Amino acid sequence: MNAEKPQIVLKNIKETSIRFSEVDSLGIVWHGHYVTFMEDGRESFGAAHGISYLDIQAAGYSTPVVSIRCNYKRALKYGEKILIETSYIDSPAAKIIFHYKIYRENFKELVAEGESVQVFLDSEGQLCLVNPVFIEAWKLKWLGGGNVHG
Repeated sequence: MNAEKPQIVLKNIKETSIRFSEVDSLGIVWHGHYVTFMEDGRESFGAAHGISYLDIQAAGYSTPVVSIRCNYKRALKYGEKILIETSYIDSPAAKIIFHYKIYRENFKELVAEGESVQVFLDSEGQLCLVNPVFIEAWKLKWLGGGNVHG
């Protein structure tokens, strides 16, 4: 019998409200703000799981975004509450992948989903081709050697 390891999924949910400054002249959220919502999700995930930008910087690295995509499903309007679900996607490569789902309040409706990819740069700005030691330790702590899929 071929038994698979259980999949470990690391997620974080952040709730926020649409601000007046985020809507356009039509009264709907301007498409560029969804990238900001994803950033909010990454920051919330990092704070919850011990991998914030400050943690990464303290280890001597930076993690610039090299790819981001967003699929828009429904419009959002001023004052609506949203939930940003951020899921970590494990990869053996030296990168951090997050998947995002943005919902109307109480998970009523999926309004957008996307993904971002970040790479590791060392303190001299050089691209890391293998995972830094600190990220391998983080994975061991949070994933226990399992696989994560969003």
